[in-house]
Amino acid sequence: MSSNEKRLAGEAAIRYVEDGAIVGVGTGSTVAYFIDALADLKDRIQGAVSSSEQSTAQLKKHGIPVLDLNATGPLALYVDGADECDPHRQLIKGGGAALTREKIVAAAAAKFVCIIDSSKRVDLLGRFPLPIEVIPMARSLVGREIARRGGHPVWRDGTVTDNGNWIIDVHGWQIADPVALESELNQLAGVVSVGLFARRPADVVLVGDQVM
Repeated sequence: MSSNEKRLAGEAAIRYVEDGAIVGVGTGSTVAYFIDALADLKDRIQGAVSSSEQSTAQLKKHGIPVLDLNATGPLALYVDGADECDPHRQLIKGGGAALTREKIVAAAAAKFVCIIDSSKRVDLLGRFPLPIEVIPMARSLVGREIARRGGHPVWRDGTVTDNGNWIIDVHGWQIADPVALESELNQLAGVVSVGLFARRPADVVLVGDQVM
C-alpha cells in the first residue's frame, strides 16, 4: 500500500505544474515517482531546480534541464516528500540527508506541495528522529546542546551530505512547538540546517492522490 500511495502522490503532484514553469524538485522515493511523471511534461517546462545529486541524476536521465537557483530567481512550485507530517502541514525531513538544500529550494518557492503516503502522518512530530546537519568539527558541541534539551543525539556515521557536512539524528523528542524548536536549534553554533519545516510548512499535502 505504501508504494502505491507514493506513486499516486508523485503522479498527483503533476496537476500543480504550470506550462513554462521552473519546478523545484526534492529528494526521496516518493519524489522519484514525481520525477518520472514530470518527464512526460519536459517539453512544457523550462527545467528544474534540484535539491540533491540523487535527484539531479534522475532529472538528467529523463532529459529535464537542471538549473541553478541563483540564475532562476523565485520559483512557482516546489515538490518534495517528508518523513513526518503533522495536522498543521509542519514536517520533519532529512532522512535522505538533503535537508539543507531542500530547505533552500522550499524557501524560494511560492507553493510547496508535499507528497507522502499515509504512514508519514502523525499527530505530534518526533517519532521519526529529527535530522540536523552540522559542520563536522561541531558534532560533539551540538550533541551536548541537544542532550541538555532532553534529546538523544546519534551521529549518522558514514553519511556525508552533498554539502560535505555530517548529520545528527535526534531521538526522544515529542515536538509540541515545532516553530519555536526550529528557531532555537538554528541559533546553535555549528548547525547548518534543522530538519524541521515548520516556519515554512507545506502549502499542500497530498496523501496518495488525496489532499490532506
